[in-house]
Amino acid sequence: MDFKKLAEQYKSELFDNVLPFWLQHSQDLECGGYYTCLDRDGHVFDTDKFIWLQGREVWLFSMLYNKVEKRQEWLDCAIQGGEFLKKYGHDGNYNWYFSLDRQGNPLVEPYNIFSYTFATMAFGQLSLATGNREYAEIAKKTFDIVLSKVNNPKGKWNKLYPGTRNLKGFALPMILCNLALEIEHLLDEDFMVKTMDTCIHEVMDVFLRPELGGLIVETLNADNTLVDCFEGRHMNPGHAIEAMWFIMDLGKRLNRPELVVKAKDTALKMLEYGWDKEYGGIFYFMDRNGCPPQELEWDQKLWWVHIETLISTIKGYRLTGDPKCLEWFERIHDYTWSHFKDTEHPEWFGYLNRRGEVLLPLKGGKWKGCFHLPRGLYQCWQVLEELSK
Repeated sequence: MDFKKLAEQYKSELFDNVLPFWLQHSQDLECGGYYTCLDRDGHVFDTDKFIWLQGREVWLFSMLYNKVEKRQEWLDCAIQGGEFLKKYGHDGNYNWYFSLDRQGNPLVEPYNIFSYTFATMAFGQLSLATGNREYAEIAKKTFDIVLSKVNNPKGKWNKLYPGTRNLKGFALPMILCNLALEIEHLLDEDFMVKTMDTCIHEVMDVFLRPELGGLIVETLNADNTLVDCFEGRHMNPGHAIEAMWFIMDLGKRLNRPELVVKAKDTALKMLEYGWDKEYGGIFYFMDRNGCPPQELEWDQKLWWVHIETLISTIKGYRLTGDPKCLEWFERIHDYTWSHFKDTEHPEWFGYLNRRGEVLLPLKGGKWKGCFHLPRGLYQCWQVLEELSK
């Protein structure tokens, strides 16, 4: 495998294709923030603004400014999005709405914890890029709120009837594994390490189930036991695989090589479990007992699942040397570049049917924005460049 050639491929796609698309088409320079509902060639088809995606784009351009190059257009893009979020994204007490209209008027209440986590990421990186203490304070205050909501992320918007089936999800401890590293510069060392250890325990000792052959489940009872219902049987291979490169980064940061190996092994198990042996690609959702999944989109192939798998497999190879990681990286690379990349217009498709045919030609929407693809291209470029040396 020619690591130098591959590194250049990922770098070129990031700088020559994906970033220019978002810089040109997503910025709302009149009202502030970003459009994310963009059709195949970048035209806006809806002007609502979703806090997840606003925060993610602020983070992405701040991160690139901090880690790659001090490009003014990246910083300007991040600051204008950050200022929009600061002014309109929350209720005044850093309870972050789910969505706004174009002008910044709230549309959906702050029920979703991930509005908070991506706001934390955004202002953490933006504070590094600008040295602005107000941004740092927003990140710290929001992170404190996130931690206070761990046991009931939706708060008063929780629809579950209390006491009957108390469930908890994998998504929040998984995100916190990444978030702790993202705002490490804002946290006390002891507190940060304690937070990391707690998240690692939840992901690798609670949601990872030895009785299922080392697979990761999405939902458990509050007492950490498996539950036999739609939610309890729900499996999300891409989610678990993404989490494993977060764990690898933590293992490297904490000098715990055994944790890196366990994360690599788990990523490979989830990948083998989730791979569609008939048509190729990774299933979106599965049922751990093989029952019909409740999600009608279960067999779709999504861009982010495959991008995150590229990161985990190449990192797994870089950190452990396991040749299985390289074999899987090559297979996922071939599938991803041949199915998701749009050869006629910039940016990539996000949603394919099981056979790998494009379902929606959009480049951004309510859930797809300037995040998984550019972050994945950046991560893979960095690791491939290390390998090329």
